[in-house]
Amino acid sequence: MPGFAKFARVAGEVRRDVLAARDRDPAARAATTVEIVATWPGIHALLAYRVAHAFQGAGVPLLPRVISMFTRAVTGIEIHPAAHIGEGLFIDHGAGVVIGETADIGNDVTLYQGVTLGGTGFATGKRHPTVQDNVTIGSGAKLLGPITIGHGAKIGANSVVITDVPPNSTVVGNPGHPVRVDGRRVEGPDADWIHLPDPIAEAIQALSSRIGALERMVAELSDAEPKPPAEVTPLRSMRGTNPAGG
Repeated sequence: MPGFAKFARVAGEVRRDVLAARDRDPAARAATTVEIVATWPGIHALLAYRVAHAFQGAGVPLLPRVISMFTRAVTGIEIHPAAHIGEGLFIDHGAGVVIGETADIGNDVTLYQGVTLGGTGFATGKRHPTVQDNVTIGSGAKLLGPITIGHGAKIGANSVVITDVPPNSTVVGNPGHPVRVDGRRVEGPDADWIHLPDPIAEAIQALSSRIGALERMVAELSDAEPKPPAEVTPLRSMRGTNPAGG
């Protein structure tokens, strides 16, 4: 029966969502399944979305949008019923999360509060991001337009991303700049938002080194004493333990 098969598929997706919450939220590891289903707003929003999406796919009018609007009022999470979301999505805290109509989200993706998967302009058709598997998106990040976020990428908190992101890379800043962490990326969700590269400090350091070289050349030509190069201190340390416990 088509109706039973659709219900079974939704139940399986919700079961995977609950497992994702238990795996990626330290607060959920000591909680029972009933407690997670009853009190985690991200789970509420995903449960409502999956039901609304099933109705949307069946061509039921009005009801999917009603479910979506009611869920937004209760949880603070807005997911358009036409969006496509894979298995194992985890929405941590969730307040202010917006997922647009043509957004595509792969499997095992993690979103933190305030994330927007939004569109740009007033064009119809595909206008929201595509997020591939194993992507982690930090608090307040804005991903705008029909861009693609590659497999295993990590988007830093409050980044504004308007261009495609390569797989297994890290993006920080506004506008977002793809960077690498130690030249490699560990597979799976990553909640370490402290030890990110600082591309602005790196650019200033490069300029400072270049100016220092030019000053030494001028000093040699004029027989003057060269001045010591300026020091550039990153705003945050890239060393030390992961405060998220990873």
